Amino acid sequence: MGRNDRGFWKDTRGIDTVPQKMVFYLISAGVILILVTVSWNNVSPYLTGSQVEKEINDLSVELLSIQNGYPRDLKDVQSTEGSMCTAQLSLPDNVQYISLGVDPDPDTDGDLSNSPWIVENNTIIVQYYNGMKKRFLISGEDIQFRKGIPGEKGEWNIDTGSLSENKGIVIENPVAGEFVFELVLNDGKYTLSHF
Repeated sequence: MGRNDRGFWKDTRGIDTVPQKMVFYLISAGVILILVTVSWNNVSPYLTGSQVEKEINDLSVELLSIQNGYPRDLKDVQSTEGSMCTAQLSLPDNVQYISLGVDPDPDTDGDLSNSPWIVENNTIIVQYYNGMKKRFLISGEDIQFRKGIPGEKGEWNIDTGSLSENKGIVIENPVAGEFVFELVLNDGKYTLSHF
């Protein structure tokens, strides 16, 4: 029996087990894919959570940077622009809203208009659509937030016609883009939104 008469293509000794092996390998590959998918779904919230934390920490640093700056006096028409900061946010789609200085949904039912807003100065709240709420504390001096509206001459003023006597700022989904804040003076020091 020589080696020349046995070739790869002529050897048929295990041909009957090929379909069984193929089914076994396909099932094994499917199980591995399912395990990877389940693992990714379990890890993915932590990855997006760390992205949210990083962006909120960056926002709080920006807000703290203007607190010791020059405030614009809203009662003085000739007053120069107050200290300003711009925050770039791009939060995931599962974030329902972020709020600055206020809890607009204390009962956590997803409806921001059915209960009175609770003032929480120095706080940024991130609420997700699944009902989870995360609070971030801005350390330092007291920061009071107010929603701004543009005036007739392009200047920004405190919005006096909004809910809950305009205590705090709420940014609803999608939370993405540039958000500008200004330090103003109006019977107290406030951080005013320009959006």
